Amino acid sequence: MRPFGISRDSAWTHIAWAQTLDLNFPLLSDWNGEATRAFGVEGEFRGHHGVSERSAFLVDSDGTVRGAWRYDTAEVPDFDELLRAAQAS
Repeated sequence: MRPFGISRDSAWTHIAWAQTLDLNFPLLSDWNGEATRAFGVEGEFRGHHGVSERSAFLVDSDGTVRGAWRYDTAEVPDFDELLRAAQAS
């Protein structure tokens, strides 16, 4: 099991997020929006189109989505819940 975070933000923004949230896993930039569209989480935020909705996916080594979570814009995902789900799969 290996967690990753993906967002439309730049790699520089990811450094700030990782430090702020004390994350110990890689954050990947979906600058062109390919993953956002593929996972069906493209939305709008404050007039900006193509923004990733806050979400989490549990994907196994074969690429099968085993779990999906969506969150409100101001909500931070419960990382402990996500890790428990990953360990249970």
